[in-house]
Amino acid sequence: MEKIWKLTQDKNWDALEKQFQWVNDMSNVPQHKIHHGEGNVAKHTQMVLDELIKLPQYNTLSEQDKEILWVSALLHDVEKRSTSQDDGFGKVSANGHARRGEYTTRTILFRDIPTPFHIREKIASLVRFHGLPLWLLEKVEPAKKIHEVSLRLDTSQLKTLAEADAKGRICEDLPQLMESLELFELFCKEQGCWGKALEFETPNARFQYFNSIDGYIGYVPFDDFKSEVTILSGLPGMGKDHYIQSLKTDIPVISLDAIRRKHKLSPTDRSATGWVVQTAKEQAREYLRKGQNFIWNATNITRLMRQQLVDLFTLYDAKVNIVYLEKPYDKWRTQNRNREYPLPENVLNKMLYKLEIPQLVEAHDVKYIIEE
Repeated sequence: MEKIWKLTQDKNWDALEKQFQWVNDMSNVPQHKIHHGEGNVAKHTQMVLDELIKLPQYNTLSEQDKEILWVSALLHDVEKRSTSQDDGFGKVSANGHARRGEYTTRTILFRDIPTPFHIREKIASLVRFHGLPLWLLEKVEPAKKIHEVSLRLDTSQLKTLAEADAKGRICEDLPQLMESLELFELFCKEQGCWGKALEFETPNARFQYFNSIDGYIGYVPFDDFKSEVTILSGLPGMGKDHYIQSLKTDIPVISLDAIRRKHKLSPTDRSATGWVVQTAKEQAREYLRKGQNFIWNATNITRLMRQQLVDLFTLYDAKVNIVYLEKPYDKWRTQNRNREYPLPENVLNKMLYKLEIPQLVEAHDVKYIIEE
């Protein structure tokens, strides 16, 4: 029988407050009086959890999926504590709390409560997009947005979380919120991504759809790649160099760390980073012009960093693969301390909080090498 991962055995609110500082913080975070007549984030979160376990669609889920949704509900507003602003008249806004909540969720479930990668990322994604079902149709490209999100999570479970979030508050516009949720479900069904990821004919078809301004569903481009580039992604000390050695290949490697060492530059010297990256990109252009396959070895922990590289490499008709590497938190920190060039702990902490896991939409192929 498969072991069920659980955040905690005791789900009593008082026990949660004692066990987790971030739960304890919720009682000090006010909310908009019109949209949240119940009061602070702690009261709202308790109401959301109560509503969640009453929902019929929640109770038909597997035990593991129930736990995933329950933890997502517990954490969905965790970063209202850092984003809430009161105008002094009871109008409280918390812009960006979902995005920041994703980073906090990932950090908690990696550092504090070791969680299997696929479970952690489902929860982080649900926290990130918990408000989307209510506002999806107001987005500039709602179809493309929900297609992208469907590759990260189950849209039917996202609606379940959003329904609990809507019902777990005191507000006058609940009927409108419920109507938005029904429209969300209809739209997902129409778009072929209700409770499942949207499917594509080829990896290149998926890449072109998400990365071209005029990309459309159903277009299957001809695969005419001139070279293949592998971008490594992962926090420092996660074993990227070891992974390259394990490939037993003579493909050239462009390493930002190697360039720094060659020119005696510190990895924490931010003023030198731009020059190092430009030097590496010039080397990449030489390979790309020759149609030479190569590996780009750097941390690449944010989507923006990876996007800039993917844009450059695809300009030369390269097929781009991203390989993300991760080890358990304690092993990672130990490995960093034992490295020839260890990084300071506070630098690693900052990098962990900025980490964005590569998503399928970013490249032709995305591979995860996770040591659980």
